[in-house]
Formats: sequence, C-alpha cells, structure tokens
Amino acid sequence: MAERRTPLYDYHVKHAEVVKGGGEYLFPLSYTNPAEEHLNTRNNVGIQDLSTMGEVDIKGPGAERLINRLLVNDVRDMLPGQVRYSTMVNPEGGIVDDITVYKFNDEHWMIVTSSAPRKKSFRWISEHAVGMSAYCTDLTGAIALITVQGPRSRDLLTAISEISGNPQSNLAKLKFFNFTAARINEVDLLLSRSGYTGELGYELYVPAEQAMEVWEHLLSKGREFGVRPYGTAAMQSLRIEKALPLAGPDVPDDESRTPFHLGLDRWIRFDKPDFIGRDGLLRLQDAGINERWVGLVIESALPARAGAQVLSVTDFAQQKKRILSGTRSGEAITPAIAGNPVGTVSSSAKGHTVGKMLAMAFVQTTHAYPGANVMVEVEGEVRPAKVVPTPFFDPQGARLRGKSG
Repeated sequence: MAERRTPLYDYHVKHAEVVKGGGEYLFPLSYTNPAEEHLNTRNNVGIQDLSTMGEVDIKGPGAERLINRLLVNDVRDMLPGQVRYSTMVNPEGGIVDDITVYKFNDEHWMIVTSSAPRKKSFRWISEHAVGMSAYCTDLTGAIALITVQGPRSRDLLTAISEISGNPQSNLAKLKFFNFTAARINEVDLLLSRSGYTGELGYELYVPAEQAMEVWEHLLSKGREFGVRPYGTAAMQSLRIEKALPLAGPDVPDDESRTPFHLGLDRWIRFDKPDFIGRDGLLRLQDAGINERWVGLVIESALPARAGAQVLSVTDFAQQKKRILSGTRSGEAITPAIAGNPVGTVSSSAKGHTVGKMLAMAFVQTTHAYPGANVMVEVEGEVRPAKVVPTPFFDPQGARLRGKSG
C-alpha cells in the first residue's frame, strides 16, 4: 500500500526519525529524545502532528439521528460548540472505532476517527447514512490536526490567538471538551480544548494548505513557553501513563474487544431507545467478560512487545536474589516462578513522569485485580509485574483542569 504523508511531512523528514504507522502514514517517531519530549510536554508545552486522524463532516436534517444511532453515547443533549467521546460498535458489541463528535448545529456535525481505522470508519458511517437524510464527506485530506499540550499551552495560545474574532476573549473560559472558532497568524481554524496526553491541552483543526505556517508560528512564538515538537514515541508514553487506548494495539481492527473489555462502558447509554450494538452489549453485560484491560508495572528496563504473554505466578523462590549492577544494585528481590498464560500485553512504554516501566494488557478476570502478581515476557525473559490501578499518572485529572501544581 502506498505511503501517506501529512501536510507537515516536509518538516518531519528534516527534523525527525520518520516511521510508517497506522493508516499507512509516515509518522515522526522522535525529533530529539522521546524521554525529553515527554517530560517537556508534562512541564511546558509540546506540539504534535495528528493529521493522520480522520475528519468526517456530517450534514443534513437527519445528522443527529444518524450519529445517535452510530454511537453508544447519547448526543441529543449536546449544545453547539461541545465535543463528546464515544465508541462505535458492531451489532455484537465489538468496537469499530473510538471517536470524538463535534456539534456545530443540529444539522452539522463532525466525527473525528482514529488513524488506523480511518477509512473503515468512514465507510461504516457512510453506509449507515443511507436513507437517513444525512450526507457524509471525508475531509481528512483538507484538514491538518495540530495538538498543543502541556501546562503552558493555554498561555501560549492566549498570546498568539484570537478567539471567535475577538483578541480580548479569554481562552480560560473554554471548558474541557468544548471548541470555538479561532485565528492564529491570520489563519482561521477550529480550536478544541481536548487532547491525548492527560494534560491541559488544545487541538487545532487547520486548513491543510496553511498547516505549515501555523506549525512554524507555534514553534517561533512558543520559544518563551518552552514549546517543543514531540513524536509518536513520546505520545505513546504520555497516553499510556493515562491509560488511554489506541486503535490497533488496544482496540484491534478485528473488532474482538468491546467497551466492557476496555473499561469504556461508562460511556454506554442504555437508556437510549436504539443504537447499533445495543442488544449485543446488553447480552454481554448479562453474561460478563473473562478478560479486562488493566495496567501493569513491570520490573524491567525494557518495554514488553505488543502481544507478549502475561503469565500467572505459581510460586516464589525460597531465597532472595541480590541485584549486582544497574540502578537497583544491591537490592534484594524474591524471584517469582512463572505459571500459565493469563493474558497478553497490548501496549508498553517507560512512564517517564512516574519513573516506571508500564504496560496495558488484557488479563483474565481472575488476575485482573489491583495488587495481583503476574509475570510478563520481555525480550525472551519473564519479568515480575503487578496489576495496579489506572491511570498511572494524575488519577484525579487535575492536569486536564489546568491545575498542574
């Protein structure tokens, strides 16, 4: 399949290591050092090119009815300018994609899809729009998505943007999961208070032909705010610290996982009279599930690969073993003995903020409780790990509210 490039590709190929990722796009893996990019986003402000995500414009008198049928969440109470998270599921309850929906007015909406299943999601939406008096257009090629994340993101954007044509408008009044029209460097765009890092942050929907000038303006004017671009390696560690799922590794394309498996069932609105997958999800709710998506802390210097086995612990050695080298030199540990497979890792990365090796994994419910000891395969060896509550970082969500102290 042909490689796809975002409107900011020329910048990335000059300044970053570029790799192929979801949707066959070429992604910047990192510009300097993933750990530095991660920590700068947590402490100052980072910007990332997320133009690989899909934007589906939906218009018509049946637009709201279509969207409410497609989503497990309810959109009937949304006001113009609001954003809402949801999953779309198949009739059996398997996740087609996890998305965000934007409401402009009763007859104009936008669904933002994940990168990897972008085309599949657009087909899913379009096929169900037939006969619904709603018209769907894939705008992905016309829009660049630049995300601005971190505790100083609001200060940066306040300094350089006009909100709804008013340079005196206070960006602090824009609530989480709300959006507004804005202008940066004479470029009209959509500014949404949202993101994928768990930080105070914003996402800019920019005309593709003007993306480079907005990107370079952010870098130039953002120096005093500590702005740095970050790549997908830092994005991975940032989102794993917050236990945010990613289409592909955590939400597989075969639609074998449901919102119940991933802990996304709190967004299911069974009080809606009808939506695709409602009956399947009700059956699953009654039957229960045998695996859950849980967080692990692994005793390892390396991350686990996607698909690595999670095993039970059958016993602990009688004598402690003393570590002779490395940062834990001199520490006494009790080696564990691995048992049978009880799950698989979906994502893993070093949590640079929390200072631990983290993983998300689908684990049998018998071993999915916080505090459970398990083993994880890491580069041919089994390493001790523990199930812990998620998110790993800022569990109260204070950072999203701009309270980073």
